[in-house]
Amino acid sequence: MDKKKSLITGITGFIGAELAHRLLEEGHEVYGFVQHVVGRDLSMIEDIKDKINIITCDIRNYFSVRHSIKKVNPDLVFHLAALSPVRLSFEMPYDFQETTYLGTVNIAEAIRDLYGSEKVKLIVASTAEVYGIQKEKPFTEDLRLEPSSPYAVAKASMDMYIRMLIKVYNFNAVILRNSNTFGRKYDPSFFTEYIITEMLKGNDIYIGAENSIRSYMYIDDHINSYLLAMKTPEAKGEVFNISGEKGYTNKEWVLKIAELLDFPSKKVHFGKYPSGYPYRPLSSDQPYLVLDSSKAKRILGWEQTISPDEGLKKTIEYWKSVYKK
Repeated sequence: MDKKKSLITGITGFIGAELAHRLLEEGHEVYGFVQHVVGRDLSMIEDIKDKINIITCDIRNYFSVRHSIKKVNPDLVFHLAALSPVRLSFEMPYDFQETTYLGTVNIAEAIRDLYGSEKVKLIVASTAEVYGIQKEKPFTEDLRLEPSSPYAVAKASMDMYIRMLIKVYNFNAVILRNSNTFGRKYDPSFFTEYIITEMLKGNDIYIGAENSIRSYMYIDDHINSYLLAMKTPEAKGEVFNISGEKGYTNKEWVLKIAELLDFPSKKVHFGKYPSGYPYRPLSSDQPYLVLDSSKAKRILGWEQTISPDEGLKKTIEYWKSVYKK
């Protein structure tokens, strides 16, 4: 049997790199799109760079996308490429729409133009952020999207475009709306990794929105959702929430990390942001972001297999090893 050709956009990102490793383990022939940027950090795929095929492509340009996809001739496309820092999107709204929304349109339409609506399976990374501020809790897939940041608007637009293609053309796509994921290597700039690394350095911690509630899942469970969406025929044309089961306030989450690290609570300051923190309008900040994953459990068989505590211990051990070097 021929190897499946799997193309990952955003292969140098946190999720993309981890997915590439798992697909190699599953025997796939793995390709990745990388935009040409001087000084591009390839550390996340350094250990597998000789086993994968990297193709330079600018997803903002349709002809670049079409040419690059044709070169790969994939069976599966995992579309993960996007600009991701939510707060930064308020300062760079046009860049986020161009890369995340227009880039997705280019990917989907190039696939449809080259292969029609059925041949290639497209699995798309949406986000929990598309729901915005809702009254019903936890959030279910049928809620109207109410994005509250330029980042979330770009993701919601992308999400809606793919759903339009599914409805109008019976397009072979699956949309995953994943919640907060942690377990990053190399990049300590996201919330959980930022807290862990700052505590390991002995620095004071500043938490602005202490009562905002989020669910969390470890990276392995996030990647499992892509593999299950890939393998499950019934997933075609569906949208799935993938989320940790429990919601934690930012205060609870930070104090949990502090306890695991034996970090002094007097050095944690709630109700304050660190100096230089990117601005986000207060009215845009979602006070609650927990998803109902029952549909994913029913159709994909997805479960959260690694508890938040276990995941935090794994993440802490990784960053401890980094700082010992």
